[in-house]
Amino acid sequence: MSKSYFDTDNNVHKPFELPGARPHYNPDRPGQVEHIFLDLSLDIPNQSYQGSCSIRLLPIRNGIDRLTLDAVNLNIESVQVDEMPQNFDSDGEKLSIQLSEATQIGKPLLIAIAYSVTKPQRGIYFIQPDKHYPNKPTQVWTQGEDEDSRFWFPCFDYPGQLSTSEIRVRVPNPLVAISNGKLIDTTEDGDYKIYHWSQQQVHPTYLMTLAVGDFAEIRDEWNGKAVTYYVEKGREEDAKRSMGKTPRMIEFLSQKYGYPYAFPKYAQVCVDDFIFGGMENTSTTLLTDRCLLDERAALDNRNTESLVVHELAHQWFGDLVVIKHWSHAWIKEGMASYSEVMWTEQEYSLEEATYYRLLEARRYISEDSSRYRRPMVTHVYREAIELYDRHIYEKGSCVYHMIRAELGDELFWQAIQTFIQDNVHKTVETVDLLRAIEKATGRNLLFLFDQYVYRGGHPDFKVAYSWDGDANLAKITVTQTQAAEGKNGSKDLFDLKIPIGFGYTQPEEVRSEESGVKNNSKLLTPNSQLKTFVVRVNEREQSFYFPLENKPQFISFDLENNYLKTVALEYPIPELKAQLESDPNPIARIYAAEALAKKGGLEATIALSAALKNDALWGVRVEVAKQLAKINLDQAFDGLVPGLKDKNAYVRRSVVEALAQIKTAESYKVVRGLLQKGDPSYYVEATASRVIGAIASANLEEKPKEDKVLKLLKSVLEDKAGWNEVVRSGAVAGLAEFKTSEAALNLLLEYTKLGVPQPLRLATIRALGKISVGQSPVNLERILEKLTELAKETFFLTQVAVASALGQMETPKAVGILRSLAEQTADGRARRYAEEEISKVQKNIGSEKTLRQLREDFDQLKQQNQELRSRLENLEAKSK
Repeated sequence: MSKSYFDTDNNVHKPFELPGARPHYNPDRPGQVEHIFLDLSLDIPNQSYQGSCSIRLLPIRNGIDRLTLDAVNLNIESVQVDEMPQNFDSDGEKLSIQLSEATQIGKPLLIAIAYSVTKPQRGIYFIQPDKHYPNKPTQVWTQGEDEDSRFWFPCFDYPGQLSTSEIRVRVPNPLVAISNGKLIDTTEDGDYKIYHWSQQQVHPTYLMTLAVGDFAEIRDEWNGKAVTYYVEKGREEDAKRSMGKTPRMIEFLSQKYGYPYAFPKYAQVCVDDFIFGGMENTSTTLLTDRCLLDERAALDNRNTESLVVHELAHQWFGDLVVIKHWSHAWIKEGMASYSEVMWTEQEYSLEEATYYRLLEARRYISEDSSRYRRPMVTHVYREAIELYDRHIYEKGSCVYHMIRAELGDELFWQAIQTFIQDNVHKTVETVDLLRAIEKATGRNLLFLFDQYVYRGGHPDFKVAYSWDGDANLAKITVTQTQAAEGKNGSKDLFDLKIPIGFGYTQPEEVRSEESGVKNNSKLLTPNSQLKTFVVRVNEREQSFYFPLENKPQFISFDLENNYLKTVALEYPIPELKAQLESDPNPIARIYAAEALAKKGGLEATIALSAALKNDALWGVRVEVAKQLAKINLDQAFDGLVPGLKDKNAYVRRSVVEALAQIKTAESYKVVRGLLQKGDPSYYVEATASRVIGAIASANLEEKPKEDKVLKLLKSVLEDKAGWNEVVRSGAVAGLAEFKTSEAALNLLLEYTKLGVPQPLRLATIRALGKISVGQSPVNLERILEKLTELAKETFFLTQVAVASALGQMETPKAVGILRSLAEQTADGRARRYAEEEISKVQKNIGSEKTLRQLREDFDQLKQQNQELRSRLENLEAKSK
């Protein structure tokens, strides 16, 4: 590893490019692939298959005498061109065909390749029961993105080639085979059945798919087209609950994108052991079966709904209009992620969509600050899959929203519809989106793309306000703290036109549907008038003056919060309180809550406690709970506890999470009570299981007996199997908090064995890293041995869990295991994770020991200080 990768002191942001990254370009094209036909016969017990791949190629140039295809570890038996045998050479990566006759423009070639595959590494996956997991279904499924199709059939494997395709496959009864396009034929063949699918519209190789299993088929429809859900038998109700909104989503997106759903059917197939959440293969999306919700999970899990609309949006952005090169993947992933925001607005409310967008922005900001900063469009990487990060999904979504805010709704949709209509069944790059915007609206948005797409980062604003009563002037000072001081012309500065609103309040009590609480308490929705100005922010620090008739109650910087940014508000407490109560925009209320928590004190605590009871949007209540926990006063605890009775499960979960910060005997009792009584939500119970460990393992004066808490967590592990192992995974995280306990470690090691349900096993593997930091040298060796053994497993998710566990450790030995994992894995993402975790371990080893002792001493002092301050604040409040 080069020094620069670990030497992060000189540069806040780590580089995206790892050693070995290089520029990637699409290869030269010998011609246009017109059609691909796979004819395969599966031998599932032996994880193998054989058959042929026929490719019709229309040459672009005369005189080509050699063709090079991607074919990784495929056993090539023969190659014919126009039924004539050809000489070929296969090196395990590429198939090189020596043409007996050189190409002629306009004269198509039919290349027929007979081949077989045994135990493929990637691309196609065989799932079967074994002695550890006897109830696993028998399934075969493929995953092509980014460049994994070459592992299951020979092809020109990059997104710049679009062709029609056909798959004929022989599978044993009673299994069914599902693929792209239309089912044109099925034939019985003894104990086997042959399925023949045809995809008539052009698409790239990475979207060709095959899914085989003994599925239940649930039929729905949209405008006469079949909409089908395939799931394991017995899960039909979960399928309807999880995917039932699909026809309405197809209608919604067809209208928004101005182009009706283009393919003959839309199938969603839920498969076991899927390595992603979902994959948008043309007309046939594959989803993880972990997205199937039972009734309780549906209470506070909208991830499935978001996943379903995300993959569906790709049928336009990605499948109908295809990216020409991986470096432009943000065009499709950003829009699919923005479609989650749009669907939230359609199905729930504009406020909820605004909050959803804030969560997306934060996920990107977290990657930008802790992992690396990069331009959204870059062709320098080791493997294309590295690009599939929060910069192209969540930041991409935020960029689409900024385009919408810049153009306004009407012009935005005209631009998006123009982009689709001009590029149907073609490949695109980022510049094509800019061209469509200009064509449809006359607007040139290159300034926005230059700042947010072609370079990394975002503005970090600090906003201060003061009022001059004599002159009736409001003064706003805006600092772009991401640029170093004195750097006015620096490339780190942003140049944006930002609206600032001055708010005058008239709170009005409104009944909210969500507040169907028995005591008829009312939730407040803000009702304010805003006077708005637009300012150009383009220097490191600028002050703006606004003449106003009256002093405003609150100030809304970047009204509606359309820009991707971070904001620290430096306003006086009265303005922050008024903003928290009365700003109509939920993100603005959340920023006010954050600023109040930073100020601390009793007044802020009271304001936040009121918002936790009264804010009409559950998302704001969730955030307020987090902020309350940051205030070091006993009254913060009193403000949080009522939130445990909130109607909304997301809010209850956030309150329990917040109690983890308040490590006292009282918070322990409250969480224990909740855990014993139970909660309608799996996630609330899971969070309580983790939090009780965090509280009980802290330095409390009245310390609960460790064995009592371990017993409680053990009972959760024994009794609460539940959906997707959510609750038991929470208990495992709770056990990991007991960093010095051998008993807790012994329990965890039990749950890393094969045969433990996979989600629980993965959670336990990750927990080994957390618990390792306080264990005795002998126990540390046991953990390292276990992780060394687990690192040899080939399943992608196990490798990632092992890397994550090792990254939390504080021993040089973890680095060795990570290095060998990085060298041995076949998966580019697992390799990258392992390498990134190495730098974390090296950082942990450096300073952790002294730091931890200091931290523990500091925590104790903070606790004593909190008690004194709480008493003082109370006395002051009484004396007033």
